[in-house]
Amino acid sequence: MTEKTDEKKQNAALREGASYIFFGVLTTAVDYVLSNILYYAAKMSSLQSQSIAWVAAVLFAFVTNKWWVFGSHTLVPSKVWKEFVSFVMCRVLTFVFSLAATYVLVDIMKMEFFLCKILISAVVMVLNYVFSKILIFTGNGKNK
Repeated sequence: MTEKTDEKKQNAALREGASYIFFGVLTTAVDYVLSNILYYAAKMSSLQSQSIAWVAAVLFAFVTNKWWVFGSHTLVPSKVWKEFVSFVMCRVLTFVFSLAATYVLVDIMKMEFFLCKILISAVVMVLNYVFSKILIFTGNGKNK
């Protein structure tokens, strides 16, 4: 490989990482704001508030990850559907982890809800990136 090729790959990796962090922060904000409003203001249970916030965050994350983070610009319905289903299935796995961890930490161990969300979110963010990079947005997806 040439030096220019290596530099392009490094720049692409940095852009992807920075984009993932940026949109991950926004996705986390959607989740946190909504779950905390529902938990503290609407007095929903921790599991109900987390479930509703999760749906909103996943929809937001799919669009931002597909388009801006991993550059999958395909609009072919079958390809978009495959990406969406894969994305949601992977997010369901991390959601189940999130619910279990929330239940154990908040409801059983009586830890503070917001602090638990920070800890759980860090683990979930890493898992979601790995799933998206390896399993979901694997093709170049540049076809429109």
